[in-house]
Amino acid sequence: MTTDGIPRYTGDAGPYQGGDPYADYRTPGAAGFPFTHLPDLADRRLGAGVIAANDEFFAERENLLKPEPAHFDPELFGHKGKIMDGWETRRRRGTDGAHPFPADEDHDWALIRLGAPGVIHGIIVDTAHFRGNYPQSVSIEGTCVEGTPSPEDLLAADVTWTPLVPRTAIAGHAANGFAVDTPRRFTHLRLNQHPDGGIARLRVYGEVVPAPDWLAALGTFDLVALENGGRVEDASDRFYSSPTHTIQPGRSRKMDDGWETRRRRGTGNDWVRYRLTEQSVIRAVEIDTGYLKGNAAGWAALSGRDGEDGPWTELLPRTRLQPDTVHRFLLDGARAVTHVRLDIFPDGGIARLRLHGSLTDAGYARLRGASDVAG
Repeated sequence: MTTDGIPRYTGDAGPYQGGDPYADYRTPGAAGFPFTHLPDLADRRLGAGVIAANDEFFAERENLLKPEPAHFDPELFGHKGKIMDGWETRRRRGTDGAHPFPADEDHDWALIRLGAPGVIHGIIVDTAHFRGNYPQSVSIEGTCVEGTPSPEDLLAADVTWTPLVPRTAIAGHAANGFAVDTPRRFTHLRLNQHPDGGIARLRVYGEVVPAPDWLAALGTFDLVALENGGRVEDASDRFYSSPTHTIQPGRSRKMDDGWETRRRRGTGNDWVRYRLTEQSVIRAVEIDTGYLKGNAAGWAALSGRDGEDGPWTELLPRTRLQPDTVHRFLLDGARAVTHVRLDIFPDGGIARLRLHGSLTDAGYARLRGASDVAG
């Protein structure tokens, strides 16, 4: 454990001996890292991608951003050798037989486009199943380039890259976590592995900082969507799945792709509190219970408030919900709000929440100011 409260792992893992390949995986476990409650800005569902790499001889760079944990099949081999679920480069060599090892500055790299630009608070470089073929160390840099730059654009001499993780030794078959304290907005990362090797997954946790001019041009958009800067602030229950799923892009694809609570007995109800992109007026609401058939919430209600300490006012009264259904409601004359609370009765699940509306002038101005500071 280090002074920042994040465990550090170094060195090889033992060879695979059979059985559960994750049995000796090094991770903080249930305690987790202090930043993993935040959304993954490199989530493929948000549009993230690995747009280039200098080498991917053994395993493709795209594997880095798969949402599921890395899979290991001890008997899976191809023409190039062991097939690994991650990004793996060939072994680097020195200049000649008298100098067989690569130079200290030699390294491999991959360029990652974040799905949602934002301020990064933590990164996990996961070397699951790379036991003796992981990189000796890694370093990570970030930049902010708007639009859709090509790899050549990002590697141009006039692009400034900010160090986020200095060159640091890591461990094989481990979740290597790093806290990041650089309060700036980033759109792309450069992941460097020194000198070569394999990385299973990359996770980038932070706060979304959307482009205010784009949202203003849209006029009406989903004010609570993760990709637009909405976020979950708190929830009564996260037993089966995270409430952050309710603001992910697209429709739910299966039951655990939404938010589901444990069975409540007695009194009370479950709830989620959201922070919107900025101060806005909501005009339409969608509450989707897709794939939740015998465990959908029975009823739902929405309330909103303006500011951290404003009073809660009703937006949508308690309303009956149907299983596996998209429910749509029009709001007439709703007040400007910054926060929304979804109450479900008594418990159960919600797949997605959509709050369609527009920024107020004050909301746009504050969002523009925040974007300028973070940028």
